[in-house]
Amino acid sequence: MSQKSYTLIGAGIMSATLGVLLKELQPEAQISIFERLDEVGAESSDAWNNAGTGHSAFCELNYTPQRHDGSVDISKALQISQAFEVSKQLWAYLQKTGKVKSSSPFINDIDHMSFVWGEKNINFLRTRYEVMSQYGMFEDMLYSENFDEIADWVPLMMKGRDRSEQIAATRMEIGTDVNFGAITRGMISYLRSCDGVSVFLGQEVEDITRIDNQKWQVDVKDLNEDFSKSIETDFVFVGAGGGALKLLEKSDIPEGRGYGGFPVSGQFLICKNPELVYMHEAKVYGKAAHGSPPMSVPHLDTRMLNGVRSLLFGPYAAFSTKFLKNGSYLDLPLSIEVHNIWPMLSAGIQNINLTKYLIEQVFQSPEDRFEFLQRYYPEAKMEDWELITAGQRVQIIKKDKDGGGVLKFGTEIVASEDKSLAALLGASPGASTSVSIMLDILKTCFSDQLKSEAWQKKLREMIPSYGQSLIDDRELCLKTRAYTTKVLKLEA
Repeated sequence: MSQKSYTLIGAGIMSATLGVLLKELQPEAQISIFERLDEVGAESSDAWNNAGTGHSAFCELNYTPQRHDGSVDISKALQISQAFEVSKQLWAYLQKTGKVKSSSPFINDIDHMSFVWGEKNINFLRTRYEVMSQYGMFEDMLYSENFDEIADWVPLMMKGRDRSEQIAATRMEIGTDVNFGAITRGMISYLRSCDGVSVFLGQEVEDITRIDNQKWQVDVKDLNEDFSKSIETDFVFVGAGGGALKLLEKSDIPEGRGYGGFPVSGQFLICKNPELVYMHEAKVYGKAAHGSPPMSVPHLDTRMLNGVRSLLFGPYAAFSTKFLKNGSYLDLPLSIEVHNIWPMLSAGIQNINLTKYLIEQVFQSPEDRFEFLQRYYPEAKMEDWELITAGQRVQIIKKDKDGGGVLKFGTEIVASEDKSLAALLGASPGASTSVSIMLDILKTCFSDQLKSEAWQKKLREMIPSYGQSLIDDRELCLKTRAYTTKVLKLEA
């Protein structure tokens, strides 16, 4: 049987994860990874361009919307939390087997908290806690409306706060901070050490074309040496973040018709005062503003970046026509074609609140931004903080059944009919759920191989809970979490 060749576009967390899975399942696989930048994991996966929360739905209130009757829908939170536990299992396998090594931990123990004020929001948070704590993955959640107890959890946030203010908070001590750039580089480094894997940096994929022998021709330009080449491959994965939409259009698969993209960038305030940085040790999320995208949920966030502790607050939405932080201002206009112009216009009309929110954010004064921070840290002083620009995200716009368009949050797999090409579109929670998303790629594009005993056995070795529900099986959830906590050294 001839060796299969796989081409992965983009050297971020998604391609790295898929590459590892394919190489572990199919050691003889020939894998080529192309990255337009000169570094691995330097775009959306980079620590400064990614919130790094380790989205586990412990604290992100946008994953638990309140219904009209006052009840709270936690279905999305359950799925995301389970997906993050799956990611931790693969990372634990890679660390335990010595396949991923780093000079400082890529994942660290850090409390995840939600914090609200006002009677309506407190009632919502209390109801959320009552529903979520019934499940094994959330049963360790703590809830408090007591000023002194919350001050013990997050002293910085309570300094200077009026004791009569109505507040509430939840706390999960099993929360984490993840440097997705570091784990990406670790996985790519491992792949580079494997036979049959080639990683090409500074090389941009310009076109993807179906050829007569049922393979794909991938046209690549070397941005440093200024030459072009073409390769043939059996399978293409487009994991190029914001650049995926353009490449999906170039592949010309019918399944990619009707998709558009809406770019949103983010900014953060970063604390320059080391004394304050060490007074706060938690990721504290609040409620998003009305009309804002999910990635804009405000948070006062402890980060561990290559062993250095930092404190950030944000994000503040900004707008750029770039689809990548290192992209072109022509990305948005050049993405508009006949097949997606109406879905994009239709989605824009339906999301007037989002447009209004972005305009307000873009024209915010420094004083307005700082006033927002003071809702979370009342004694904040402007001289202790500076504004930085984080990553660029592209939200999906998808043609609906009526021919119009709908703005989709999250990620979506678009695959060709013969499953020889797959593209990943979308944004948050992305990196945190990368392993589950790549398992979905395997399920979509390699369904026959996935049924084999060899693949099933290997997947259970890498991901002990594979094929089982961590939502429904409390004991399995707690056992799995205890295992990954030990291997990844997350004990408090």
